Amino acid sequence: MLKVTLIGHDTRNANLGVGALTVSEIEIIRRIARRCNLDIAITVLIGKGSGPVCVSGDDVRERFVRPLRRPLDFLAAVRDSDLVIDISGGDSFADIYGGRRMFQVLLQKYLVHLAGRPLVMAPQTVGPFKNRLWRVLSAGTIRRCAIVTTRDAKSTAFLRDMGVRNEVIEASDVALRLPYTVPGIRADGPPRIGLNVSGLLMGGGYTGKNMFGLKADYPVLIREIIQRFLAHGDGCEMHLVGHVIPQQRGGVEDDYQACLDLATEFPGVITAPPFETPSEAKSYIAGLDFFMGARMHACIAAFSSGVPVVPMAYSRKFVGLFGTLGYDLTVDCTSDSALEILERIFTAYETRAKVGRAMQSALELGLERLKRYESALEARLVAINTP
Repeated sequence: MLKVTLIGHDTRNANLGVGALTVSEIEIIRRIARRCNLDIAITVLIGKGSGPVCVSGDDVRERFVRPLRRPLDFLAAVRDSDLVIDISGGDSFADIYGGRRMFQVLLQKYLVHLAGRPLVMAPQTVGPFKNRLWRVLSAGTIRRCAIVTTRDAKSTAFLRDMGVRNEVIEASDVALRLPYTVPGIRADGPPRIGLNVSGLLMGGGYTGKNMFGLKADYPVLIREIIQRFLAHGDGCEMHLVGHVIPQQRGGVEDDYQACLDLATEFPGVITAPPFETPSEAKSYIAGLDFFMGARMHACIAAFSSGVPVVPMAYSRKFVGLFGTLGYDLTVDCTSDSALEILERIFTAYETRAKVGRAMQSALELGLERLKRYESALEARLVAINTP
């Protein structure tokens, strides 16, 4: 029995993007197990959570460990494994979210090294690091990894700039593999427009003071997008879609509450339900005709289910991921004005059939690149299983 432990993943996170990474990672491991006839037990280490579980099965279990409070328990948990896979929540291997999160991300990696277990760095964004100490410590752990994988060219270049000389597999986001229910054919009707509203950006970030340095006033921009689509001559049906949905309403991250608040201002909009799993969210998004949003995995859900999408970036992870695949519809909320963003969104909407064709080519490239990671992981698991 091969024991694989996942860190930097989460089975109960209110952020469905983190759940999407976890479900997809487990789907990749299961595919390898079936293909190579391996018996694999997967343990997901999580710090807390009482929300719905996004993935289950006889081969998966959760283990609650708080690395900051009980590092020895975390150390024991990873020592009881043959391989550890870390995805850093997709984008948390950077200091843009503050020092506490960065410290926890690094602590987990170094505890795996201390335990003497091979650490696989799953496809993720790396950097930026404003703090030199984080940069040095990050380079140190990456050099010790058994497999190093990025999900975009910008992260690969950043690693090289940090002085990392390991072999780097440049893949794509594992959530391209997220399972979902393909919508049935529907009768003709108005175009269904999906807008993911970020509760975090609506409130100015964790500091409440435009933490991510957006050029446009995000709440004003969101309201303008809604107004323009509701007034559009196509008679558009507007759907507000949350992708961070905590059980307790009203927190700084809460997309769903932000959608509910906007729905009181715009009675004509439809608020998507509070999804319990990332696959539920993707299945809903797959039934739309056009999509835009600032939660990257909501955009990946659209992208990987064939819905033309305009990602609304607040960090370089968006341009890194989509740009590496040749999909250049991303707008940059840190440098583009509201007028520029609106113009690009509505140009994409009017040409959405063409956008969809370009997106399909980009998706095929992303899935092909993702195979690089899957092949490397498969080879490592087979080698561990060979006496």
